[in-house]
Formats: sequence, C-alpha cells, structure tokens
Amino acid sequence: MLAYVARRLGYGVLVVLGVLLLLFVLFFAVAKPEDIARRALGEKARQEAIDIWIASHGYDRPLWPWQQPADNQLFDHYARMLTFDFGRSDTDDTPIARRLAEGVGPTLSLTVPLFLVGLVIALLFGLFVAFFRDTYIDATGVFLCVLGMSVSLLLYIIGGQFLIGKLLRWFPISGFDPAPVVVARFLALPVLVGLLGVVGGDVRFYRTVFVEETGRDYVRTARAKGAGEMRVMLRHVLRNSLIPVMTRVVLAIPFLFVGSLLLESFFGIPGLGTLTVDAIRNNDFATLRVMVFIGALAFIGGQIATDISYAFVDPRVRLE
Repeated sequence: MLAYVARRLGYGVLVVLGVLLLLFVLFFAVAKPEDIARRALGEKARQEAIDIWIASHGYDRPLWPWQQPADNQLFDHYARMLTFDFGRSDTDDTPIARRLAEGVGPTLSLTVPLFLVGLVIALLFGLFVAFFRDTYIDATGVFLCVLGMSVSLLLYIIGGQFLIGKLLRWFPISGFDPAPVVVARFLALPVLVGLLGVVGGDVRFYRTVFVEETGRDYVRTARAKGAGEMRVMLRHVLRNSLIPVMTRVVLAIPFLFVGSLLLESFFGIPGLGTLTVDAIRNNDFATLRVMVFIGALAFIGGQIATDISYAFVDPRVRLE
C-alpha cells in the first residue's frame, strides 16, 4: 500500500508541475506586463507609475530560462508556488497568504454544514426512494430530483433571497458575522439554498447505486434467509454501496476548502470563493493563480484519498 501511495504521490507531483506550467503560460506568457499594470492602476495611469509597478512586481524580468537562466519569471513562479510563498496581490499589495487565512474560516463555516447536511439528506432520501423502487413514490422522487437538478443555482439564490430574506424576513439577505451567537442566522439561508441546488443530483445518484445493489445475489440470499427489507437496505445494500458513495464524498471534500463562488458572492460571505471572484473581477493575476493552484492541490489530494478509502471500506480491494 505504501508503494502505491508513493507512486500516486509521484504522479500527483507531475500533475502539479504541469498545472503550474499551464498557469504560467495563461497568466504571464499571454498577457503583457503593461496590460496587467494598467488593469491594476487604471487606464489613465502615467507611464512612470506603470514602469514602477512592473518593476516592483518583478514583471520586468525575462519570462523563460533560456533568456536569462539565473533570474527569470518562470523559475520565480515555480519557486513561489512550490514553497507556498504566494507573494502579494496585484491590486493592493496585500499579502495573499493573509487573505487566504482570513477567508478559510468563513468558507468552511458555509461549506462544512452544507456538505454534512447534504450528505445525510441525500443518503436517507436515496435509500427511501430505492426502498420503494418501481412505485409511484420512486417515480415522484426521481421526478423531483430531475426537476431540482434542472433549475439553475442562480435562480435558487435569487428566489431564496427574495422570498425568505425580503418577504418573510426570516434570515438576512446577505452579510456575515463570525460571532457564534449570530453566525447561524447569516449561514442558514445560503446553506438552505445550497442544499436545494445539490441534493437533487446526489439523491438521484445514490438512488441509482442502491437500486443496482438490490438486484445482487447477496441481497436475494439475505431475503431468502428471512431478513426484513429495512435490514437488507441498511445493513447490506448501504454497506456494499460504500465504494461509489465514498468516491462521490471524498472527491467533494477538496472543494470545501475552495469555497462556493456563487453562494459566497451573492450572500456577501468573505471566503475563498469571494476572493476568487474578486481576483477575476479586478484582474488580480497573482491571487487568481494561487487559487487555481490550491484547487489543483486539493483535487489531486482528493483523488489519492479516494483510492486509499477503497481499501478501508472494502477488504477485497488491494492497493498494489
């Protein structure tokens, strides 16, 4: 198992190096330093100020090692990202590491409850509709899931803010306060809206997995031995469906740390999703490349964690 993990980590390192090269080409080799400076300082900025900004951010150096082996932007790009020295924002020179530290808390306070509550609801409803498979309850559940998947998350956000926030006034429309006494009021509406946007797809996926498992030989054997339908669903079907369930769950965990772009932006939550949207809006290349790099690391880590989790949920799986 250790050899397999080491091999996967080696593949992951190669993927990260490739992602960094692609990021460099997209953000620095394509865009000219003067264009980046003008977006940061404004179109009416004087040439002297632009030259000073370019030099202070190191964009005046050659791009490639063959132009200048010792001091070039590609080497600095790899060195900064691989040592997690993210530097400063292109817009206001704020340390990016500090922004990340400030945004992790609000992001996790939104994504963790959304993930846990959504997982429990999806598994329970998936088992429920699979239990009543080939009945009107199953057909109604599938119809509602498809209907929920077909509606854009943006519509859920606007409708939730208007109905629950403005008309009923149950929760604030937007904003965030980390105080334990009031933080739940600010997170209740975005979590509810997020659940409406994701639960439909999850329930439909889990329902498909559970229904497929109910036709296996071991399920028929359990029923022949007199096991009740509820016991069959909970102890046999759910347990033997853990591999596809774990695949979906573990791959979703890395995105908890990246944040939800739409939810955080529309509800005014100062997390990593809002940081990414602001970087796109302000043409902050330095911050944007860091967020893409972190997303790549989280996704690769999730892939490796998924493979490892198979060996724990199914003893038949051997990682070699």
